[in-house]
Amino acid sequence: MKIASNGIRIHVEEQGSGDLPLVFLHYWGGSSRTWHHVTEILSKTHPTVAIDHRGWGQSEAPPSGYGLADLAADAQGVIDALHLRHYVLVGHSMGGKVAQLMASRQPPGLAGLVLVAPSPPQPMRMPAEAREMMANAYSSREAIEMTIDNVLTARPLSAGDREQVVADSLRGAPQAKAAWPTSTSLEDITSEVTAITVPTLVIAGEADRVDSVDLLKAELLSRIPHAFLRVLPATGHLSMLESPSELAGIIGEFADALPMPARSGAAT
Repeated sequence: MKIASNGIRIHVEEQGSGDLPLVFLHYWGGSSRTWHHVTEILSKTHPTVAIDHRGWGQSEAPPSGYGLADLAADAQGVIDALHLRHYVLVGHSMGGKVAQLMASRQPPGLAGLVLVAPSPPQPMRMPAEAREMMANAYSSREAIEMTIDNVLTARPLSAGDREQVVADSLRGAPQAKAAWPTSTSLEDITSEVTAITVPTLVIAGEADRVDSVDLLKAELLSRIPHAFLRVLPATGHLSMLESPSELAGIIGEFADALPMPARSGAAT
């Protein structure tokens, strides 16, 4: 399904039913498909809404506008178009940093925030050579395969999931591939995240080589004092593909514990 948002058309995958929708934002290189194992499980008890960021998956790819504020406006436009009046925002990696910015604005209806291996709010620090390697990580099938094995995962992916990661990474628009390593990852929202007030769950992979447990403790949980951390054993950066059942269970447990507002016939 395509939804007009922030001047472009955003692709959205919806499934499930229930009282509390879960909205999923994917990582740099992924798509809404990245979440398919998790949403398949959670859609049995919750409506799930998985979004393709601009330039990724089946969403439109404008020539510019790939900053955090742009991605946040796209996602908020989808939420508004779907009339989600009470929802949980779930963001992974780049999508996790977008979700932090969105939550810091305290939008009406946001009931909780789940950050899965999120990029922390400070600018991503790395040597110039490493940043150049990152910028070329999705330039070819060979480069993507190397990135999967040496950066993104700690557990082997199934053949189908591995091919999905390769296809999604190859499909990304050049401007979307370039924006994160060269500019968006350098944005600083450390002052904004202190305004997050909703219940916040941070989920980290024990063996994540991108956003480690120690990094998230130092740079994210220190700035959102009420946030709490769950760690997935022997799991890398792509926990939704490496440990989907465990991840879905943690997200579902968090969502089910959130208080629901009094209902007066309004749409969720």
